[in-house]
Amino acid sequence: MTYILAYIGTAIAFLCLDFLWLGTVATGFYKSRIGELLLAQPNFIAAGLFYLVYVAGIVYFAVQPALVSGSWTTAAVAGGILGLIAYGTYDMTNLATLKNWSPAVSAVDMAWGTVLTGFAASVGYWVARKFSVGF
Repeated sequence: MTYILAYIGTAIAFLCLDFLWLGTVATGFYKSRIGELLLAQPNFIAAGLFYLVYVAGIVYFAVQPALVSGSWTTAAVAGGILGLIAYGTYDMTNLATLKNWSPAVSAVDMAWGTVLTGFAASVGYWVARKFSVGF
């Protein structure tokens, strides 16, 4: 039950913030730099699969070790590192293989992935600790 709660808390935090980021805050930034590469409508099935798997990765690699250590900072740091690695893989691969990929997009997106994943892991840790029996 602890890990289900961690997954739910992590997913809500991650999805809400990423929706705000992609839908409002950074929309103009991305469109102005990679607009010709963007679909008119996102592929929601692919996005949904990413979110399902990535949130599970956050719980496994960041929240679970934090629950074992009893430290929210473990969740934040491990989540941040995971975010940098995951988003960095995507962004640096695009920078290496796509024509006209913006280095600014890579830098901003990697920073966002680091902060978002660290925060979501921290929320997942907090939810699991707050609502699980035995913590």
